[in-house]
Amino acid sequence: MFSLLSFTPFQPTPGLAIWSLLIFLLFLLIMGKFAFKPIAEALSKREGDIQEAIDQAKKTREEMANMKAENEKLLNQAREERSKILQEAKEIKNQMITEAKEKAKEEATKIVTNAMNDIENQKKAAITEVKNELGAMAISIAEKVIRKELKGNAEQETYVNSLVKDLNLN
Repeated sequence: MFSLLSFTPFQPTPGLAIWSLLIFLLFLLIMGKFAFKPIAEALSKREGDIQEAIDQAKKTREEMANMKAENEKLLNQAREERSKILQEAKEIKNQMITEAKEKAKEEATKIVTNAMNDIENQKKAAITEVKNELGAMAISIAEKVIRKELKGNAEQETYVNSLVKDLNLN
């Protein structure tokens, strides 16, 4: 029988140590094949996935920075185009106003010139009419004066008749 004094759990016997060692090695081999290897592979795969996610995040961050820079560039181009369009619209507006003013001035000048020509023509016509009336009045007065003078003078009548004959001959 065993004596209680001879059995101590902290003092292994050589047979127990060999069996414990053999069981531990067998456990280690089984664990290595079925547990440690898949765990190491899973950790390796997880590490690869994490690295891939980090790389993808860096790539995405770079793409976002590029897109932001491109968006800023497009926004600046749009602002420049807007400024150009507004400037062109102002220039066209000013040009149209200038052309309209010039056309209005030309029309006003044309109207004034036509009015001045009409006034001048009417003035000339009125002057010509007055001259004709004055000439007719002068002739009428001269005729009356000559008739009065020519009444009764035979010598004057002969002179007038000779003048009339000369006029008829020419």
